[in-house]
Amino acid sequence: MPETGVEEAAASWEHTLSIPNDPRAVTICRRTLRLILTMHGLIGLVDTAELLATELVANSVRHTKGPAALRVRWSDGVLRIGAWDTDPEPPEPPGRWEQLAEAEEGRGLALVRACADLWGWQPHARDGSRGKYVWCDLVAA
Repeated sequence: MPETGVEEAAASWEHTLSIPNDPRAVTICRRTLRLILTMHGLIGLVDTAELLATELVANSVRHTKGPAALRVRWSDGVLRIGAWDTDPEPPEPPGRWEQLAEAEEGRGLALVRACADLWGWQPHARDGSRGKYVWCDLVAA
């Protein structure tokens, strides 16, 4: 496998991992994401991608009662990481990082905003369930 990942990473691909509403799913998603990115030669994105996926999936599991899903897509040099959940309500807008530094919770989307190149959300139905999809993009250097 090439160390730079240029040959492997050039092709577009997508993976989706359906998860139950269980806090242990966050660790499973993080480890699965690491394997996926390593398999595709995108080792340089692993640490940041893991952090972002952890925040998105943790929000899905913590703030909803239904199932969730992690979706990872690579296309044209951009890695999109997203979490779907069964709550159709938009996420709370992230606060300013300076105000959240000492807070015990509420830092997740502020961290996503600070570390991702772009982030957003959209209403999204999956398997007949209404919900939302919160995503972020990492552009490969």
